[in-house]
Amino acid sequence: MTAVPSFSVAEIPFSHHGSWFDISPVIAEKTYADDLHLVSHQTGLHPVLGLVPTDGDQRVDSAVTATPALLTWIHGTGRVELAYEDADTIRVRGRALGMRIVAANPALTPFSGPYFYRDPVDGAYVYTLYETGRRYRITPVSGLPAAAPGTQELGTAERGLVFPADQEWEVAIEEYETARPPYTARAPFEEVVRAAHDRFTTFVDTIAPWRSSATPAADLAAYVLWSATVRPAGFLARPGVLMSKHWMDKVWSWDHCFNALALAEGAPGLAVDQFQLPFDHQDAAGALPDSVTHSEILYNFVKPPIHGWALRHLRERLPEALDRDTLTQVYQRLRAWTDFWLTARRAPGQSLPHYQHGNDSGWDNATTFDPERVIQSADLAAFLVLQLRYLAVLATELGEDEDDATWTMAADRLRGDLIDQLWDGDMFTARGVDSGGTWATSSLLDLMPIVLGEELPRGIAAVLAGRIKAHLTDYGLATELPASPHYEPDGYWRGPIWAPATVLIEDGLRRAGFTELADDVSTRFRALCEKSGFAENFDALTGAGLRDRAYTWTASAYLILAAAHERRSAG
Repeated sequence: MTAVPSFSVAEIPFSHHGSWFDISPVIAEKTYADDLHLVSHQTGLHPVLGLVPTDGDQRVDSAVTATPALLTWIHGTGRVELAYEDADTIRVRGRALGMRIVAANPALTPFSGPYFYRDPVDGAYVYTLYETGRRYRITPVSGLPAAAPGTQELGTAERGLVFPADQEWEVAIEEYETARPPYTARAPFEEVVRAAHDRFTTFVDTIAPWRSSATPAADLAAYVLWSATVRPAGFLARPGVLMSKHWMDKVWSWDHCFNALALAEGAPGLAVDQFQLPFDHQDAAGALPDSVTHSEILYNFVKPPIHGWALRHLRERLPEALDRDTLTQVYQRLRAWTDFWLTARRAPGQSLPHYQHGNDSGWDNATTFDPERVIQSADLAAFLVLQLRYLAVLATELGEDEDDATWTMAADRLRGDLIDQLWDGDMFTARGVDSGGTWATSSLLDLMPIVLGEELPRGIAAVLAGRIKAHLTDYGLATELPASPHYEPDGYWRGPIWAPATVLIEDGLRRAGFTELADDVSTRFRALCEKSGFAENFDALTGAGLRDRAYTWTASAYLILAAAHERRSAG
């Protein structure tokens, strides 16, 4: 039975599966407006329309409530309700509460801002917006606006529709490209809400059928994923799960792996799309982009090669095997990605690959990178060992026996070099490629080779497990030891708890045989999400959510760990 979650739109945007826009007060990075806005993520994050509740001519404060299917403003006995009819159309109706639906930006120039007019074809009101390159049509379904200031105005002006509180009114608002047939309401408002509810319920029942009272955040985690999914558009040729519909509105080339794993069992097609999406933009050198979004692909950094690890887990979760053509494509793409690291990222005479900056590791400012940025680090070699192992598995399945042997030998050699060159007998070190100097830090990143699990010598694994335990606060794994002089409560990767580190380390501990510690890591992180939601990261000592507060890989990490916990509990 689905427990309908409620949530704060200041933390989680109100949106719908497939939509490129949301309703939220977040109109830029860390910028919150007083009123909710329709915010589009086509060509970037752009506030389009302000939604201002009114009584008479005055703006009024209102209580805002949200569930996956219905957003409501309440003031006294009046209310305005909003629901998605489909991915690009919302319905908004008012009862004893008015609303000004106005352009977020009043300034129109020859190259920016909104233009507003009444379409003589159907009587609807239309904005064209330079920032998104899209149109926004407002069609009255019932009731008429009391005023429509700014139609055909140039320069700076208020542009929008004013709906009074003393009449019932309803409109449809659409985001589209150039033209479409006049809008006609296909169903009454109540049916629109019910249909949206049913679509969400079907999704959560499919991807989290295991949920119980012991996993109380599962429904909301599913909503975060469902609502952050966008339909194919721009550079995304597949449905994509953005990291957020706040300002982190991209797909980064390691974040996608965790979303794929959370979706695999219930939505296998969407899961495979998530895994493949960055590979659709693999460059000639075999490198994945740093990030992809609607109108931008960035290649200035890369992300860590966790994809062999992720593909192994993805295939274990998929209800059906990948067809041979897809498996062959995945193999060739993973091969090219691995070759990139073993060629372009190996200095002459060096056997270990290197990062060029902390951003390449995904741990942008971790203290491991304080002495130097171009470094050989143990996490990178460990991820590549796992990737080489899985390439060998794929080669065997595809009948590429020579490749199987090649990948196996490369994995053996790299694992040996990792231990011989970076293990100092007590901990893994990092090494500057230019200087040749080595160092160890209090960063959790230095302990990431635990992902090798059963591949690690038992003694090394035990040392790593003991050090990992020292990072475990009441809420989870701090990315910098809290006792370190470099620890920062909101220091990005210099202290806060992060979902991907948690999932990778929990899995490595479990495979290395440290199941009690793995259980503890899982339990604390799940409790953290149940307390503080699905933030980008969390204060390791207080558990408070930090930065972007609706992050999909955090929601996915919760679902991954909760599903595994439920199944272990069931025996």
